[in-house]
Amino acid sequence: TSILYLFAIAVLGQALTPSTYLTTVDVARLKSVFEAAQPFTDVANAHYSILGLKLLGATISNSQEACKKVTSLVDGNSVASLYHASEAAKALGGGCKISAGGAQQVLNNAIKDGAPVVDIFQAYFALKNLGLSVDNAKVTAALTESLKKDDSPTSYGYAFIMTSDLPGDAKKMFDSIEDIIAQADEVDEKYLQFEAGLFTTSLVIDGAYKLADKQKKAPTMSDDKVVKFANYFLSRKHVHQLKAACQLVSAIKTLTDNKYHIPVAVTLSSSVDVSAAAPTIKVKVTNLLGGSVGSLSVMADSAKRDSDGVVFLSKKPFTVDKKDSSLFELDFMQAKPACGFYKIAVSAKPQKEDKRLLGTTGAAVEVKVTTQVAVENVEIGVADKDQSTAARTTKLQHPGKSSSALEADYHQKVIIKFSLKEKTSGKSLSAHQTFVKLTNQKTDQEIMFVAEGESASSNKFELDIGSNAARFGHLSGKYSVELIIGDAVIENPVQWYMADIVLTFPEAPAKPESSQGLYSKRPEIKHLFREAEKRPPAVVSTGFHCPLPGSTRYSIFSAIFVLYYFYWVKLNMFETVRYLGFLGVPTFIFGNRLLSGIASQR
Repeated sequence: TSILYLFAIAVLGQALTPSTYLTTVDVARLKSVFEAAQPFTDVANAHYSILGLKLLGATISNSQEACKKVTSLVDGNSVASLYHASEAAKALGGGCKISAGGAQQVLNNAIKDGAPVVDIFQAYFALKNLGLSVDNAKVTAALTESLKKDDSPTSYGYAFIMTSDLPGDAKKMFDSIEDIIAQADEVDEKYLQFEAGLFTTSLVIDGAYKLADKQKKAPTMSDDKVVKFANYFLSRKHVHQLKAACQLVSAIKTLTDNKYHIPVAVTLSSSVDVSAAAPTIKVKVTNLLGGSVGSLSVMADSAKRDSDGVVFLSKKPFTVDKKDSSLFELDFMQAKPACGFYKIAVSAKPQKEDKRLLGTTGAAVEVKVTTQVAVENVEIGVADKDQSTAARTTKLQHPGKSSSALEADYHQKVIIKFSLKEKTSGKSLSAHQTFVKLTNQKTDQEIMFVAEGESASSNKFELDIGSNAARFGHLSGKYSVELIIGDAVIENPVQWYMADIVLTFPEAPAKPESSQGLYSKRPEIKHLFREAEKRPPAVVSTGFHCPLPGSTRYSIFSAIFVLYYFYWVKLNMFETVRYLGFLGVPTFIFGNRLLSGIASQR
């Protein structure tokens, strides 16, 4: 027993049991999704809309008109159209018939090796719905070959449903359930889903249990996996896509009514707030559709406080509601819990053994214990910053106000002390939000300060007037002082006008006249560039660039420029380099002499 108790505490943080179900609000929303498809524009929408409403137990308004609409929309040459129309007619019932003229050949042609599994699925059930002959051996062979090419979970979901309806041995297909389930992805250690999404996940689970019914054997998946699939379905109950919504409802109904696994949902039916005025918590234990799962004994195995992990409650039974056998109550405040947030481990045991029920242990509900708070031991006063004299304080009683205004200047500090206690138990309490607000009574300017906790049992606030003068804008005058206290677990938050105080601040430091704002206009920067030096006439400079007669070095330079000219108009690069090699030797000699002469002159 001790081991089981410790285990129940350990799983609190990772409870798998569904904490919600399809409520009446959810059913109404899904019903509106199906009804929004009307008037029907294609047979697929008609199929999912009519079937979805039927699964929810809703009546289909004007079913004869709906039958006529479906009949008018069917395309006799389309396998998908024939399938959806026949399924819609089947769901409508009441003698709604689809014309089968020419459908036999169209549907038979779709059942062949290599055809997509969905085509074989639709052709097979269209033949069945229309009352046409079916070659079961051909269907089985075609399905087997198609699964060799496409073994995705979606294809196997269709295959499970087909095999559950086909005659013959289904053991091989049944054994593949375990392999397909193993391909599901786990999310947050709480959900299981296939990568293809909601429709595929619902299709596989729906098909697996249909096939299990044929084999009269539970599908090969652990209890935890079943619960994780159920959690995923319930997390997607707000779906608005017609096809996925219809298959979702079908899967949830399957998990609600089958011979092997029925996940149990444990939900908090009362307010999350628990107090002395409302001490009772209520939990609802149902299947995924909110229906009863039989007579149960429900127990609060433990209650753990989030703030410190203290477990203070053990094995407290719930009492069943007299009007609703799925509703259970517990006086949580009887154990006198301190205010805070709690996780309660809940277990349910059927009075008559039912091995199908899953998630009956390790369920968790969260509640918040709230309390009335009292502000006590309140003192407000003024003291010198250097503590040369004792503080002059006045004691106050909440919600009273100080009879006289306090006075303080920038050499002093304001002191406020107080403690918080629960009214019912007298225990000390620390609030998450404690503020002191000072409001200028002329300008209505508000300045907020945080009142830090001095210890676990008391709070102390000190305001240095001089060092905080800038926050007040150095605006001396009369201010109102308010104490503000709030917390998620406090039922009576406090906003207390405690006193008036006259504050005297030093003069604000004068701003330099030349000081400018960060974004003020700056003076224009004017640049003065140096005037250019006087240059010789263009004739003179041009003349110095021309080679002089008799000058060897200028002749060589001229020859190089002539060579460049011929390079552009006649010579290739290799020829130019060869000629330049001859000219380069004298160029180097005369250039060296020229530079040496210039250097010696310097």
